[in-house]
Amino acid sequence: MEKENLLTPILNVRLVDRDSLKANDYNPNKVLEENMQLLERSIMTNGWTMPIVVRADMTIIDGYHRWTLAGREPLRTMLGGKVPVVVVDHDTREKDIYGTITHNRARGTHLLDPMKAIVQELLKSGKTVKEIAKELGMRDEEVFRLSGITRDDFLRIMAGESYSEAVLRVKA
Repeated sequence: MEKENLLTPILNVRLVDRDSLKANDYNPNKVLEENMQLLERSIMTNGWTMPIVVRADMTIIDGYHRWTLAGREPLRTMLGGKVPVVVVDHDTREKDIYGTITHNRARGTHLLDPMKAIVQELLKSGKTVKEIAKELGMRDEEVFRLSGITRDDFLRIMAGESYSEAVLRVKA
């Protein structure tokens, strides 16, 4: 793609009828229902921040799961049946496939140590295990594993006892 055309798609975001889009027939990315709920929560919390990427014929290149959620309540009603899209100019099926896969793979994964630091920061700020689990799409057990605190202290926190940062014992 030429340098002057790199911004063309994002400068041309438009709202279209959600039902005018169609899924591609090759996307290998599958998302568990639990993660779909997390994506919905993200949209409800942050708003719709990423347009769906489509070809000119409205075949989805990236954003299939956002498109799926836009067809479910409450988003369907809240969005008025519309979704934001950007159109990419692909002239081959191979470019479509490359676009889908690179969008998916470029999102990356979360590394263990930074996630531990985030959970520990949230706990120290007074957030509850339940709130952290809900907001980050985790189970209580995952919060515990990332927390760095002892099992006994974690169980006390879950029972509703509060502790200052100085009282929590971090596992070595």
